[in-house]
Amino acid sequence: MADDDLAWRLAHVRWIGGGTGAGKSTVTRVLADAHDARVYDGDRAEQAWLERATEHEHPRFHAMIHAGPAGAWWAGRSAAELFDAMASRHGETIGFVTQDLLALPADRPVLVDWFGNLPREVAPLLLEPWQAVFMLPTAGFRRRMLTARYADPERARANWGDHDPAAMLAKRLARDALWDAEVRAQAAATGLRVVEVDGTRDAAAIATDLAARFRLAPRAVRPGRTRE
Repeated sequence: MADDDLAWRLAHVRWIGGGTGAGKSTVTRVLADAHDARVYDGDRAEQAWLERATEHEHPRFHAMIHAGPAGAWWAGRSAAELFDAMASRHGETIGFVTQDLLALPADRPVLVDWFGNLPREVAPLLLEPWQAVFMLPTAGFRRRMLTARYADPERARANWGDHDPAAMLAKRLARDALWDAEVRAQAAATGLRVVEVDGTRDAAAIATDLAARFRLAPRAVRPGRTRE
């Protein structure tokens, strides 16, 4: 059931969640440009949460950010343990997101781009179910995307330190598959939509469908402003 006050205050927000490697950020950028929407980038916002997180209120998030050198968090846990330790799975991050959104102007649509928002947490913040979608990639599509993402040795090292990147990627893929299953089950339970991503449609095509679902108006030329 929706939290009526919060849902009304967040009526201009559209939520794009799901799994990693699904192309959420690319689709969000296409939507923002075409419909003059503001983007809330969860990956960037997460950096600011570090100062707000406490060991008492956010034990898993706090433990992750104090895990030690790059790769330590991943190397010492199985995929199932990594999944269970995800702060977002236990509701530790939705408060940060909600606070951030309430602090933004409501003069135009806001697109929330972050994998860590689960359907059961988003559902109470919606006036209508069409305000949220969850993009889930097929296993093959995600493998291709993440393999390309971590092909850069420097990027792989920044995430996994000196640990074997192939082993770390395999663990990441297994953890993310568990996350996808959780998202899918919660979306079904809350009546929220899942968008399957397998690479047969490009970001523009997906964005066109989401624009209609999100009821986003085409970008207008404001007085004194030209199209970019």
